[in-house]
Amino acid sequence: MSTTEYQVTGMTCGHCEMSVREEVEQIAGVESVDVSAKTGRLVVTAEKALDDSDVLAAVEEAGYSAVRA
Repeated sequence: MSTTEYQVTGMTCGHCEMSVREEVEQIAGVESVDVSAKTGRLVVTAEKALDDSDVLAAVEEAGYSAVRA
């Protein structure tokens, strides 16, 4: 298992969280996604280490930007 944390900007509500979660969950190997609009925190747990660019692209697809924390 690999757990990675990101800081997401622009989220303001539960709908924002859901959008990010849905996009990141589509990445192959992702086991769980914990996202908080309040803190801007995104924690991704996967079977193996993910390529950061895949996660960042998924967050951008949801309409937000992120950096690895």
